[in-house]
Amino acid sequence: MDNIIDYVKKFGDKTFSQRPLNEVDSLVLCQLVYLHYEKFVPGVEKRNMPVSIQSIYQDPERDRILDDYWYRENNRELFAAAAESVRFGSLKMNYYVNIINEDQETQFSAMTYVLEDKNIYIAYRGTDATIVGWKEDMNLAFSKPLHSQQLAVEYMERVAGYVAGEFYTGGHSKGGNLAVYAAMNCNEKTREKLLKVFNNDGPGFRPEIREQGNFQAIADRVVKFIPRSSLVGMILEDHCDYEIVESKGIGLLQHNAYSWKTDGGSFVRAKNMTASKIMRDASLNEWILSLTEEETHAFVDTLYEVVSASEASNVFEFGADWKKCLQNIIAAAKGIDNTTRKGIQKTAHAFFDILLENIKSGNFRW
Repeated sequence: MDNIIDYVKKFGDKTFSQRPLNEVDSLVLCQLVYLHYEKFVPGVEKRNMPVSIQSIYQDPERDRILDDYWYRENNRELFAAAAESVRFGSLKMNYYVNIINEDQETQFSAMTYVLEDKNIYIAYRGTDATIVGWKEDMNLAFSKPLHSQQLAVEYMERVAGYVAGEFYTGGHSKGGNLAVYAAMNCNEKTREKLLKVFNNDGPGFRPEIREQGNFQAIADRVVKFIPRSSLVGMILEDHCDYEIVESKGIGLLQHNAYSWKTDGGSFVRAKNMTASKIMRDASLNEWILSLTEEETHAFVDTLYEVVSASEASNVFEFGADWKKCLQNIIAAAKGIDNTTRKGIQKTAHAFFDILLENIKSGNFRW
């Protein structure tokens, strides 16, 4: 069965005028935004002429876009296939932003693609390989909007104001969450230009965050895709409409966009998820929402503190010397004071209590 690389190679001879933007195209664009374009694509402040994917591919320093990220060889193959295709090669890219601020616990990146009909696609990057990026994902359980979510709104309003046409938006993982958040919180003038939001296995929102935004105004323009074993995409998901896709991966590896099965311009749809999977997701979300803000902060901050003790700034450094990193983590965990340790244990036990209660009562829904 094909994936997004196979799709680009097989159908890259068709322009967007001949074959309109589809859900697989969207995932291709959302995966490409994971690459690092600082040297090549103009920033949002400059408003310079956009550059094509093909022009970057022809640059002798093109491999710089592949620095420090997962799926390096897959990314290399996807970018090469896109650059050599009629469909994506001439596609223009502009307004690249990449912000990593450890003090504000923020990892935010976005880029805009200019389509043939002069409409645009605003793509938000998901979690990158930085440790701070992973902490920000966990912070989605907080009630207050994240700094990256606020940046996503500002970016959407600014870029949409630059162009006369309409726009699509989307992202993979946290990027999908940012796309939805920006769409439901942007000003009305920007929202009127919105065509569609593609959320590819991105987390949901706490009820109060959804209520504060204008989700109902965009609900009919949001499409969400999750693999059968989704965990990230089911965090704080309230079981609204979503499409389940088949994946070549196993378990959590299904989150990898390269594992999603495609058939032409569509994803291969999967059968319904198992009852046990639904119960686990419902229990996880019930647990998250049962925690006080203080308990949530304590749980996430302590976990981050312990992981940071590995002295690795990203997951690649961790993997390069995992024995040393693991030793540092174990030492840090021993150093946690008794009060904090008891609080973490109590928080973790709460999840298993909820899960056990749901198993006993059958209190879950499809």
